[in-house]
Amino acid sequence: MNDQLATKNFLTLTYDELEERNFAARDKRDTVAPEEQEQEYRAYLEGEKRIKAVTLCFSDLEGRFHTLDYDKDYLLSSADNLTFDGSSIHGFTSQRESDLRLQLDWTSFVWLPADLFGPGKVLLFANVLDREGEQYPSDFRGALKKYLGALKSAEGLTVNVSAEIEGIVVKGINAEQHFDEKVGFQLISTGGYFHSLPRDPLRQFIDDSATAHRAMGFKNEKDHPEVAPSQFEMNFSYADALRTADLIQLYKLVCRQVANTMGLTATFLPKPIMGINGTGMHTNISLSKNGKNIFYEKNGKRGLSSEAQGFISRILNHAQEMCLVLNASVNAYRRLDPHFEAPNQIQVSSIDRGSMVRIPVGNEKTARIEVRSVGADANPYLLLYTLIKTGLEGEPLDAEQEESEEAQLLPGTIQEAIGFFETSETMRKILGEENVEKYLAFKQAVADRSPKDLGTLIKTSEIVYHHEVTNQSLWNTF
Repeated sequence: MNDQLATKNFLTLTYDELEERNFAARDKRDTVAPEEQEQEYRAYLEGEKRIKAVTLCFSDLEGRFHTLDYDKDYLLSSADNLTFDGSSIHGFTSQRESDLRLQLDWTSFVWLPADLFGPGKVLLFANVLDREGEQYPSDFRGALKKYLGALKSAEGLTVNVSAEIEGIVVKGINAEQHFDEKVGFQLISTGGYFHSLPRDPLRQFIDDSATAHRAMGFKNEKDHPEVAPSQFEMNFSYADALRTADLIQLYKLVCRQVANTMGLTATFLPKPIMGINGTGMHTNISLSKNGKNIFYEKNGKRGLSSEAQGFISRILNHAQEMCLVLNASVNAYRRLDPHFEAPNQIQVSSIDRGSMVRIPVGNEKTARIEVRSVGADANPYLLLYTLIKTGLEGEPLDAEQEESEEAQLLPGTIQEAIGFFETSETMRKILGEENVEKYLAFKQAVADRSPKDLGTLIKTSEIVYHHEVTNQSLWNTF
């Protein structure tokens, strides 16, 4: 069989070729009509004989990333009738109503590095539809896309987002699945912020991951070791909120795969190791209208407009209620520890990094808000949908709350966060009753598997029952 595969001429592009194609695809995503892009990519797939499979990907309610490969010819002939068993996906349908549909988003087309994904493959994101072809309520990629489209058509608004995604590299393949609380994780580096030798394992991991991200159309800005030992961060430029959510999922997938090829594990657990800084995903948001950043006001408070101030006020007012979305696991509440720059204070500040919302230095182009209390394991689609819709449609703080100098704190345990989320009418209005009840059930189940008092030792239960930890192998081996 291997000899037969060796004779196949599957598509293998250099990283320069990948970068050229993927950047061209990125530039047209939101400027060329989707119908034109579908026509172009269909014609490409029909003519390119070296493509063996098209990988479709979607995310479940908790943000777990799912992929499946379709034969190219089958996909082209059956694109309007791609079905799958939704009862096998956590948070989707019950067994009695299992069939769901995949709707291709042709504007998300990505050419893939052959050394990480195998030769002859391209990737598309998909939205999930119900049996009748309507948007499936628990697919928040589809919900986010629909909401952003409505904002654009009704008010001319574009939501721009960038994410600063941290992670930690530890020794061993599938180290999360094999976690033992008596041993813990083993770090690969004892360095700190901006510090590692040029070709040590952490720096090599960062270099290889960033190179792959760039080749896949990420607009890289900088990459470096973070504050904690073995911790990394690779920054890419802002994009439309939906595109950024897609990039977050690909960012994490690539990091995991690169680490796997090195005999390591890239983990996005918010607090995999006690005594060092946790892993966050600072989320930067701004709104633009007709190409103008409407969060900027030169003479406004902190350089922000009334629109930005109102957005912040609504986020802060509902912070405790939405905390379960931003901090989606038992382990995430260890990160909200004030001894390690924890952003657990429900307030806004230009300088205090313990504040939930920070205002970075900005100008008319870069003015934005930074929500710092997000764990790296949050579902990016659910996260952005919740933040954006709450920021625009929630209730602002009242005058007394605005003037108070005493900051409240975010929930300190997942049990406390579940309580706020469960009783929130705003979250039920924004997310829908069905999604709130499903999400609550998943979070309560995982909370029940760990002790309420976590103590100072990372427990096996909070790792192995984490929603992102799975025994499925990575891309080329499942």
